Amino acid sequence: MTQQQSPITKPEELYQTDFYAWTAVQAKFLREGAWDCLDIPNLVEEIESLGRQERQELRNRLGVLLGHLLKWEFQSSHRSKSWLATIREQRYRILQLLAESPSLKPYLPEAIAQAYQYGLALAVRETSLNYEDFPEECPYNIEQILNLEFLPQ
Repeated sequence: MTQQQSPITKPEELYQTDFYAWTAVQAKFLREGAWDCLDIPNLVEEIESLGRQERQELRNRLGVLLGHLLKWEFQSSHRSKSWLATIREQRYRILQLLAESPSLKPYLPEAIAQAYQYGLALAVRETSLNYEDFPEECPYNIEQILNLEFLPQ
């Protein structure tokens, strides 16, 4: 006779051992209004994590966009359709993200300042230029960055 394992009954144990199953169970409890069964501490952590992920996605997309804007401006002899496509794609995705989460808009100045460092590193890595060849701070304002038609000359 084989020994049966006892099923995990505590939500915090399930959270540690099978995250996907934990999410399904928590969603079921929420739908059913089974408030006493919810794993509140871990739910709070996960919801806060979702907010951080949105901010990180915004910074990452801004970094790629800013890096390509820098490449476009400072290495104009190498401009390509690929750079232009990346600029357009990142702008569309940033605008979509801001439309879906408008409360991120006040975070834009801080996100741009942080993302510029990522963009700068990208531009240095993908060009023959050095850090000293680029401005220390982002040379583009929010309107230019989000403007679908703007390309630095």
